[in-house]
Amino acid sequence: MTTELVLLPLGVVAGALTQRVTGIGFALVCAPLLVLVAGPFEGVVLANLLGLIVSLVVFVAHWRDTEWRRGLLLAVPALVAIPLGAWVARTVPPAPLMVVIGSLVIVALGAVVLSTRARVLKGTRGAVAAGGASGFMNVTAGVGGPAIVLYAVSTDWEHRKFVATFQFYSIFTNVASLAAKGGLPRIGTTALLVSLGALAVGLLCGELLSRHVDHAAARRLAIGLALTGACFTVVKGVLSW
Repeated sequence: MTTELVLLPLGVVAGALTQRVTGIGFALVCAPLLVLVAGPFEGVVLANLLGLIVSLVVFVAHWRDTEWRRGLLLAVPALVAIPLGAWVARTVPPAPLMVVIGSLVIVALGAVVLSTRARVLKGTRGAVAAGGASGFMNVTAGVGGPAIVLYAVSTDWEHRKFVATFQFYSIFTNVASLAAKGGLPRIGTTALLVSLGALAVGLLCGELLSRHVDHAAARRLAIGLALTGACFTVVKGVLSW
């Protein structure tokens, strides 16, 4: 219980703050600590639940900046890809799958960052590809943000609108993930209350900090988080091979 009361708020506050400022990163930042506390299955389910709450709160506060068509273009293929990703995760060895997925994201993001002409995901097709890849990666490797960031960078998506629309998109994917995993996490009441309290603190701190962070800096941080998630996926796959 002592470990939970220390690690849970630490991870949740950091994750909520990161997602409010950059638009992504909640699960990437807090999931490792949640898994350490609650185990590999329940920890991820808890991350899905808290991620859903974060997305709902940020979305309600900033829904006017949402680009609805883009959000649906990302969400629909993600929802289609989630069952496929779940089937692949059950049939294909996870280690090589994570290595391939993470490597592709690293190469694609690297190309976009290093070359102003490397815009690999544009228009409707780009949104559909990004959404499908994100949903697939979320189920198979636990990292759904990098594909959306790649699309955002490829299209020069204005950061304020990206943040709002990504929350709209994440609501769908988190609900689908929870449904696929059987619903709410089976953890103690105290741990759940501590997590929710930490979530509120992280969102409040993130709201205050976001007013003082330059959008270009937030965008660079989002790209950095996406690359970190992709690298983590590759390392996890290599170590599990």
